[in-house]
Amino acid sequence: MRLSRRHPRYASLVVRAELADAVRTGLVVPEGLIAHGRGEAFDYFLGERTTRSARSAERTAARWLASARHPVISVNGNVAALAAREIARLARARPGLGVEVNLFHRTPARARRVARALRTAGVPDVLGVRPSARIPRLPSDRAAVDRRGIGRADLCLVPLEDGDRVAALQARGQRVISIDLNPLSRTSRTADLPIVDELRRALGHIAEDLETNAGRSYAWPPPPFDARGALAASVREMERRLSRAARASRPARR
Repeated sequence: MRLSRRHPRYASLVVRAELADAVRTGLVVPEGLIAHGRGEAFDYFLGERTTRSARSAERTAARWLASARHPVISVNGNVAALAAREIARLARARPGLGVEVNLFHRTPARARRVARALRTAGVPDVLGVRPSARIPRLPSDRAAVDRRGIGRADLCLVPLEDGDRVAALQARGQRVISIDLNPLSRTSRTADLPIVDELRRALGHIAEDLETNAGRSYAWPPPPFDARGALAASVREMERRLSRAARASRPARR
């Protein structure tokens, strides 16, 4: 299908086409399209831009990643399809960052496809293709982890996640940064540092902050982040935009 750059939703249509292709190759499962559509709806409410509160959370995330001893980013099919290049940039900006495949709908072939997409984008070392440990009391295939990566991480960056695993990681004493456009999701409400922003925007900002502050040191563990305040700020921004839209749609008085 040919897409016109003059279409008002061109960027969104390109992403949808990329995800549809990724489904056909087996990188993304069909359920991933539903998850993407849900997130895109919340991005509409934000005006498809990074809010002030999200940008503040991204700067904090960069400091947390810089100070952690064993930070790891968890990558599922949607994340690999949407943001493999951004992950490669993040890994360059934060030397020592573990990049690990972790899938809810897991097969060995699909894990290899995700790893291949990451390597093609420039990630030299991808963990998790052959899991070597398990997260206790987590019934899904997300429990399968690499003992060199998530298995020993003190900080996990989990884009487009599920709340059950966030809680399971925290029960192991691991800090969790989430990236999720839905401020009402279990993932956002459970994470130590929730970022309510579109995946590629968020990863790009975090990498930029790491590049700008390369060489600076920060204490670990970091002070607590005001997660509730950040989520409330995101909800208020959505409320403001929806209220303006509602006022604009009212019929003019005669």
